[in-house]
Amino acid sequence: MVTETRSTPALAISEDQAGPPKSISDEQYEKAETILNQLVRFLRLSKRASSRFTSQHSDGIEQAAYLILFVLVSDGPRRTTALAEAVHSDTSTVSRQVGSLVRHGLVERQADPADGRACLLAATPRGVQCFEAHRKARTAEMVQVLANWSMDDLHSANDLLDRLNGELERYEIEQHNGASSSPVTALTPLKGGNR
Repeated sequence: MVTETRSTPALAISEDQAGPPKSISDEQYEKAETILNQLVRFLRLSKRASSRFTSQHSDGIEQAAYLILFVLVSDGPRRTTALAEAVHSDTSTVSRQVGSLVRHGLVERQADPADGRACLLAATPRGVQCFEAHRKARTAEMVQVLANWSMDDLHSANDLLDRLNGELERYEIEQHNGASSSPVTALTPLKGGNR
């Protein structure tokens, strides 16, 4: 049985949402909670690693701006509103970060062929080169982190993370479309054990 130890005032959760839904066993609930706590731990460690990486590879560009560059390199030119949606941010924040990327010559504004009054944001050749250099440096660090993992471990981790991301995306779409009545809550640790 799950012992209620949650005391997170930032989350408004009604009494009927405090425990596992009736269709989920206590064991499933506990395992989901354990995974959530590991994800929070991972996010904290990732944030620290990103800060360290940024300080070691200082080029005057905010870390958050590289997410914008990633989307533009990976998915191609986009309008500001679509870009803000893709990075889960507001348009004013994205506009400020895009301004920095434009000043650094990594992103450019192009006329939108579908609407001459609008503009698209696109990575410049220099932006692609800068992104690739950062991607390779980050991958090299990850290779060191995972140096003691077997190929089977690497395949399993990749498959499970891909599956988890797919389920999170599916759930988000369902929530957005109103397919489920339970709210999406922030990734907040519910029990101790995080590092």
